[in-house]
Formats: sequence, C-alpha cells, structure tokens
Amino acid sequence: MTVMSYAESVLSLLPPVVAIVLAILTRRVLVSLGLGIVAGILLLSDFSPLDACQLLGERVVALVWSDGAPNSWNLYILGFLVLLGMITALISASGAARAFADWARGRIRNKRDAQLLTLFLGCVVFIDDYFNSLVVGSIARPLTDRYYVSRAKLAYLLDSTAAPVCVISPVSSWGAYIIALIGGILASHGVSDTGHLAVFIQLIPMNFYAIFALAMLLCVVLFGLDVGAMRRHEQFAQRGNLYDETKGVPPGSNVELPEEGSGKVAGLFVPIGVLVLATVSFMIGSGAMALADAGLPFSLIGAFEKTDVGASLFFGALLGLSATLALVLWQGMAPRLVKRASVQGARSMVPALYILLFAWTIAGIIGELGTGKYMASLAGGNLPFALLPALMFVLAGLTAFATGTSWGTFGIMLPIAADMAMGSHSAMMLPMLASVLAGAVFGDHCSPISDTTILSSTGASCHHIDHVLTQLPYALIVAFISLVGYTVMGVTESVWAGFGVASLTFVLAVLWLKHKSGARD
Repeated sequence: MTVMSYAESVLSLLPPVVAIVLAILTRRVLVSLGLGIVAGILLLSDFSPLDACQLLGERVVALVWSDGAPNSWNLYILGFLVLLGMITALISASGAARAFADWARGRIRNKRDAQLLTLFLGCVVFIDDYFNSLVVGSIARPLTDRYYVSRAKLAYLLDSTAAPVCVISPVSSWGAYIIALIGGILASHGVSDTGHLAVFIQLIPMNFYAIFALAMLLCVVLFGLDVGAMRRHEQFAQRGNLYDETKGVPPGSNVELPEEGSGKVAGLFVPIGVLVLATVSFMIGSGAMALADAGLPFSLIGAFEKTDVGASLFFGALLGLSATLALVLWQGMAPRLVKRASVQGARSMVPALYILLFAWTIAGIIGELGTGKYMASLAGGNLPFALLPALMFVLAGLTAFATGTSWGTFGIMLPIAADMAMGSHSAMMLPMLASVLAGAVFGDHCSPISDTTILSSTGASCHHIDHVLTQLPYALIVAFISLVGYTVMGVTESVWAGFGVASLTFVLAVLWLKHKSGARD
C-alpha cells in the first residue's frame, strides 16, 4: 500500500484523533502531539521505519529551513514569543505591573470590572489573533491576578475575543485574508456586481458563532456563569491558586523574579504602546510595499491582505523590547536584574515554543495526508439545500478541530461551500460562506492542537489543557445556538429569522447556565 492510498481517506484522521484524545485523557500535550506526529509519519512512510525516520527529520528541519531558505514565518513567530516573554519579565521586574494593579485598584472596583476591562481590551486589539492573545494577556494578567481571576478564565477571555473579533473585522489580518478568498470565489463564479468588502460586511450578521461567543463571554463575566472545570478553577483562584500548581509553572510565568519598588504605570503602557504602534505600522508598511511591487494602488484593506504578519510582529516586539530596556535602565534597575529578567522571560516561553513546534509539525503532516480535504468530501450527497448551512457549519467545525487551523479550513471549505450553493440554490451562497467562517472558529476554539488556543494559554500563563477543557463547554453551547440559527436560516431563507431564533436560544442557554452555576445577579 502506498502513501497515496492513505491520503484523503478515513485513516488521515488518525494523527489528529490520537493527539487530541490523548491530550484530553492524559493532559500531557507534548507526549500526545508527539504520538500523533509518529502516527502521521508512519502513514506517510507506508509504515517503513527507515523512511519514517527520514521523513521526520525532514519535517523537523523544515520548521526552520524550507525550500533552501529560512522558514521566516515560523522563525519570526518564535522570535516574537521570546521577545514578548522578555518584555513581560522586564515589566514585571521593574514593578510596573504591580504599579498598574495598584493604580487600577482605585478604578477597577472588583473582579467583574477586571474581567470587563480584559474583554474590552480584547475587542479593541483586533489587528491579529496572535497579537491579541499575547499582548492583552500581558496587560491584563497583573490586574486579573490581583482580583483572583483564575488563569483559565483569563485564557477564555483572551481566546474568545481574539478569533471572534478578528473574523468579523475587515481591518485585520483575518478580515483581509477572508476578503481575498471571497474575491477569488466570486470571480470564479462570475459574480462581479458586488464589492468584496461589501460581501464581507453582509457576512457579519450571519456569523452566528462569533457574535454569540462574544455575547456568551459578556454574560459569563456579568453573571458569573462558571460551570464545570471553570467553576473549579475559579474556586481554587479564590484561595490564591491561580493555576494548577501540581502541573508545574505554566508558560509565560515569571514567579521567581524580584520586583523593584519604584515601578511606574508608564513602565507598562509605554512599552506596550510602542509594541502596538510599531507592529501596526510594520503591518501597513509591509503591505503597502507588497501592493507597490504588484503595481496596485494603496488601500488599508489591501495592505492588511498583503502584509507580512510574522515579520511585523517580530520587529514590532523588537522595538517594544528596546523601549522597555530604555525605561528600566532610566528607572535605575540594576544591570544584573535586567539580565536576569531578560533571560528568565525568554526561558518562560520555552514550553510554549515546544508546544507550538509540535503543533506546526502535526499540522504539516495532517496537510500532507489531506485530512481537511477528506473532511470536506463528506459534504457531498443529495441533502436538501435547507440543511446546507447547518451542514457546512458542522463540517467546518470538525475540519478545524482535526487540523487545528481556522485559516486552512477557510481555504478548503469556502470554495466548496460556494460550489455547493451555486449547484443547488445560489441564494444560499452567503449563508453557507458565513457558516464556514463560524464553524472554523468554533473548531479552532475546541482544538488542543490549534496555535491560537496555544497562544491564548501562553498569554494567560495557563496550562494549555486546562484552558481547552474550561473553554469547551461554552464553545459547545454557542455552537449549538449557532446550529439552531443556521437550521432556521436554511429553512426560512431569512437571515433575521435565523438570528432571532438563535437569540432566543441564547437567552434560554444563559438562563440554564445561571441555574446550573447557582449564579445571582
């Protein structure tokens, strides 16, 4: 049997299933990902041990060197993580994080306000999901720690604002990518009377998962809807245990660093401000250069479509680190402490780097096996067109869950959804495209091998599987609400009917969660 006989078959599901099931059962992420990688490599090599070793070596090398050149995307993202770890550690050691928490104490009255501020920051920083999770986590963590918000809750706040906000924001790396995909799809079907941006705007109210995930997050914060594993983590946090200490120190923590007593609030906001402004400037600048090279006029959406996200994050973080070093040295921090904090900050990101490298490896193997294409092939059949939006939502969710990537799911499933709509009922094209976007974000939220989920855990300094398990019940509830909405929308062919029924289902779900959690207004 050759490798091609495994590709795009049911066996292509084996690597992600092994990794995901073992990660949930054993809570040992690296071991689970490693076994998933081994399963995939064996399939790719037709179970030849020698070929498997060679293939594995090639995949490991490809993480940093590919096609005769450095793998710039991976290296830039890894570098960004290390630099951000150094920035966070220096801010903490300078006393700026504590100064911010002290300053906020007179303005942030309680635990709920601390969570609302985090939610607000997550919605404001919508440029990129990686950027959102890590930067907002660095700003919010000192405050949420002060009010004994568990790291698992913080990770949920970060993850449930990152992708849901980015996927409905046209001025973001996600929005630009989706608009570009939509443009290609419309052109291939001869649709030229509607602008690509206008179509994206029309899709926003149809993206039920993104809308109701944000609404659910707000209700969880306002009404204290802590259920299941989240409830346990919040109870432990009230006793001072912000994360499960039996599993060791999570990525991104700097608990061993001493703090200066002369820290200022500016020591937090100036470095983060430089980081944000520099990153956005690099994103627009690199996109503008790409547009110019292609002979295209400048536009903000076009710049975000063509931008080099990885390089922008890295160089933005480099300037952010420079600003941080300048501030802590001006503050008078001892050079020995500066060095110690920088090294400790870089080391704190090592567990996250390992998990991300393993996740990228298994994602590449899954891509070669055609797991996503196999999932997409399940969309065939002679189902009534009224059920197609709901079907595409489910399949996109399963594909993103199995592959760990929203963007890959968009690329695979959006053209299929458009083809199915044009072949059955063209009026359903936009609802089906929206259901793919929604399903991909849902699957990404639930997947332990998703890089966005990994980075949300890192930004919150939370153990990864703890974040996955605490977020899962909320994601599944919102997915059910969305599925109801897409079913009604397909049957009635009315976006607002689907949205209305989904809204009613959402209210009932919140009331049920209030009863389940024993929350009080």
